[in-house]
Amino acid sequence: MSPITKQLEALSKISKAITSDLYLEDILKLIVSVTAQSMGSKICSLMLLDEKDQSLVIRATQSVSEAYNKKSPLRVGEGIAGKVILTKKPVVIYDVKKEKEYKYKDMAKNEGLVSLLCVPLVVKNKAIGVINLYTHKPHKFTSSEISILTAIANQAAMVIENTELMVKTRIIQEELETRKLVEKAKGLLMKEQNLSEDEAYRMIQKHSMDNRKSMRQVAEAIILTSEIKRKE
Repeated sequence: MSPITKQLEALSKISKAITSDLYLEDILKLIVSVTAQSMGSKICSLMLLDEKDQSLVIRATQSVSEAYNKKSPLRVGEGIAGKVILTKKPVVIYDVKKEKEYKYKDMAKNEGLVSLLCVPLVVKNKAIGVINLYTHKPHKFTSSEISILTAIANQAAMVIENTELMVKTRIIQEELETRKLVEKAKGLLMKEQNLSEDEAYRMIQKHSMDNRKSMRQVAEAIILTSEIKRKE
């Protein structure tokens, strides 16, 4: 099987994984594992941007190297990956040990890392991370290899964005449900204990803090207790 065929096959596997029921972490691990295998990579890693700290953190890699996996995050604009995040363009390094901007020369020497291809994960013209592809010997990455890894990065970016949207939607739904339950519990307290709206809310809030339970749990308990009383 030719290298290009292997890479296209990897792209197909990743496409299927994205539409599967796998969790995000499993999909990211599959992406780096399949990519490393199909492209003959010594280490393949996927780093995501922490917007709060403005740093890049490894989220998935097939590497068993403790030194690589524990390397410190990169700030935006720092090192190769930090530069790729800013420019949103792939960067090819023939020998990382001779590259002035590369931050981990000692680690690269110890782990036998030579050439690097770093491509951005871009969603709606916004860079959210990078994929790093290392080789164990000098390698001139072809335009086809850059295109393949860019396509993989685009798919990874898409699944990350979709997952984050689903999480945000779920959080919003839960917040709305909690608000409805608190409002209902507040109404019951106002009616049953002749409390004002503020007094009822503060009672729920205090019970939540004193018993280390969420406002939702307290509200659900009040509603359940009220329903039991009505049935008695």
